[in-house]
Amino acid sequence: MPNRKAVIIGAGSTYTPELIEGFITKKDSLGVDDISLMDIDEQRLDCVGNFAKRQLEAGGFPGSVSMTTDLNRALDGASFVFGQVRVGKMPSRILDEKIPLKYGCLGQETTGAGGFMKALRTVPVMMDIAERMKQFSAENAWLINFSNPSGIIAEAISNNTDVNIVGLCNCAVNMIKEVADTIGTTAFDYEYVGLNHLSWITSVVKHGEKDNLVTALSGKAGASMKNVPEIEYDPALLRAIPYIPSSYLSYFYMRDQQLQKCLDEEKTRGEICLELEEQLLLQYSDVNLSVKPKELEERGGALYSTAAVSVADSIVNDKKELHVVAAQNNGAVPFMDNDDVVEILCELGANGIKPQAVYEYNNYIIGLMRAVKAYEKMTVRAALTGDRDIALAALMVHPLIGDYAKAKPMLDEMLEANKEYLPRFFT
Repeated sequence: MPNRKAVIIGAGSTYTPELIEGFITKKDSLGVDDISLMDIDEQRLDCVGNFAKRQLEAGGFPGSVSMTTDLNRALDGASFVFGQVRVGKMPSRILDEKIPLKYGCLGQETTGAGGFMKALRTVPVMMDIAERMKQFSAENAWLINFSNPSGIIAEAISNNTDVNIVGLCNCAVNMIKEVADTIGTTAFDYEYVGLNHLSWITSVVKHGEKDNLVTALSGKAGASMKNVPEIEYDPALLRAIPYIPSSYLSYFYMRDQQLQKCLDEEKTRGEICLELEEQLLLQYSDVNLSVKPKELEERGGALYSTAAVSVADSIVNDKKELHVVAAQNNGAVPFMDNDDVVEILCELGANGIKPQAVYEYNNYIIGLMRAVKAYEKMTVRAALTGDRDIALAALMVHPLIGDYAKAKPMLDEMLEANKEYLPRFFT
């Protein structure tokens, strides 16, 4: 078996034990014999990294484990690079959530103005990682990225480098699991189409018969996520769509209601996560703890490891399994450009990613996907160039913003608040 090195960038994240659990589960088939844990925060890395070592030892992982703050050293010889970075950490996320609320806009970490600012901070960092991979990593290494906003990062790297990248999100995995739990079987085929955090299950075929999607989840969005306040969907709304939407689409369908929920809360989701992280880090520091604590589920990473290691396993062993990932369209979605990164079912194997053709969609999906894709493309350009005009245009085309009187002062304030991380905008 060849030497196979896996790198986790952002290993000080409280999510890391979830990913480590996946390495343990797939230790025989994945064949990883070297894991490098990398983070720029030495204190967090020490706490989470040592807990991850105890996890791996308890789980019978046979390989070596190292920790480093040196990115180049971590990437040296890597076969798989798992990205889960948070530029600016939780304080920046909290600003992303709070500043838009002052202008009557949604404050959320991955969509709307908050997601836009996270993209501006994160895209240049992930591009740097991708460029260094070409220099230090193994030939044909893969970047498996969870860093949010995952779809925009995949858009940037896919169209500006030749690095192999898979954009991943646990949202799709949870949606599919909820359908299986609802209809009582995993033996079904389905179609899934959209962009990251803007997606739908458009077809479920069980025993050769198409299921009624409007009633499939009894008025709920496709799998509630910890990061999204749950709102019950009216039957009329589901008939109008008429597909199973990801939970993040409630921000588009009930924007005023979701905005009011944010305004009414005493704490933002980021502030709640900051408290959860403090509790988790305290548990991770317990030298007697060697299994993932149940409290990690409250952080919102359910089935995180399932998505990550299953994708790597399918590539390594040429399984040609179907997974929902963010990848270049290449004609699979007829109404999107070939180089657009979309989130759909793809076959993953030794020869890379093969998007599966999408047949089930309607004009509603076409309109919303095209609008948000225009926003994503302009966001990538703004992040790479520091062009304030393009940044403003991106906010103006986003369906959740689109109001100059709000967008211009909000952009100015958010750029100033993030000045430390956005040198391109201040030269």
